[in-house]
Amino acid sequence: MHYAIVAYDKPNGLAHRLAVRPDHLKHLETLGDRLVLAGPFLDSNGDMVGSFMVIEAESLEDAEATFGSDPFVINGVFDSITIKPWRLGINNTSK
Repeated sequence: MHYAIVAYDKPNGLAHRLAVRPDHLKHLETLGDRLVLAGPFLDSNGDMVGSFMVIEAESLEDAEATFGSDPFVINGVFDSITIKPWRLGINNTSK
């Protein structure tokens, strides 16, 4: 099953996000095919202010453990995190 995380950074957290980002990207590489998609939310200036990721996991607990091992989570980049089961309804990503 797919699970999505919607996470928003702590206020004024861009510098902290950028400092942790190399480790975050390395972590995402370790997920292999379990990582379905990932990317940042942007503010009106184009600065990263949060994250959306979808992974394949056996259960909500497995998804929580996987997301919990992300350096962004471990290093306190996020102010809020929501993890939910997710199902693709429409896929126009090839456009």
